[in-house]
Amino acid sequence: MARTLSSIRKAFISKHTSIVSSVLKCHFHSSGVMSSKVAVILSGCGVYDGTEVHEASATLVHLSRGGAEVSMFAPNVEQMHVVNHTKGEPMEPNRNVLVESARIARGKIDALSNLDSSKFDAIIFPGGFGAAKNLCTFAVDGAENMKVDTDVKRVIGDFHKENKPIGLCCIAPVLAAKLVPGCEVTVGSDEEEGGRWPYAGTAGAIDSMGSKHIKRNVTDIHVDEKNKIVTTPAFMCETALHEIFDGIGKMVENVLSLAKK
Repeated sequence: MARTLSSIRKAFISKHTSIVSSVLKCHFHSSGVMSSKVAVILSGCGVYDGTEVHEASATLVHLSRGGAEVSMFAPNVEQMHVVNHTKGEPMEPNRNVLVESARIARGKIDALSNLDSSKFDAIIFPGGFGAAKNLCTFAVDGAENMKVDTDVKRVIGDFHKENKPIGLCCIAPVLAAKLVPGCEVTVGSDEEEGGRWPYAGTAGAIDSMGSKHIKRNVTDIHVDEKNKIVTTPAFMCETALHEIFDGIGKMVENVLSLAKK
């Protein structure tokens, strides 16, 4: 009997390992019929030094419901720094953006340098400070001296040139504002409104880049039809989580709609 149980355990472990291995080689799929192929760009794992996890999760849930086939990418570079999220203070050692992003992607992720826009219908950038620290230098250099990661600049340029939709939320719209001059985006309000919009100054920074900020509520979006850029404020607003989720849902829905046109 003991020998039989041992054999069963070994068979189960072998089969389970095989299943996990094969799953990790796949992309994220929805449970429905596949339609649009969407690239989601991550910037680490954690609001203060990487991707805002709730925004990434909301994006993936809504893409799944929309029947999209999702592939995730992140720059294979060192983070600007690592932040202890219990204290809000920098800590050592530093970490790699791709390796940290893999936590959100459950291991199913590729280096951004390998992203080929011709194989996708749309691209989405969740927010988090990583978008302003690791995908560009907006967090430290501001609008005037901001530099953008080479591959981020390339993929946004490629998707825009190919007239494919670009979705961005939270602080990530500064990327479009910098790389697509004259575009229209929203990060919410241009006034703090008693602390509801703590990063309201970003609206002015966007205008200073030669793009146009459009005031929108957290559950709303702005669609720049000309440039096929869809943005929503997300955690630029101090509000309830479900409102963040709903705003991102509208962003994803409109990105997928534009991808089919």
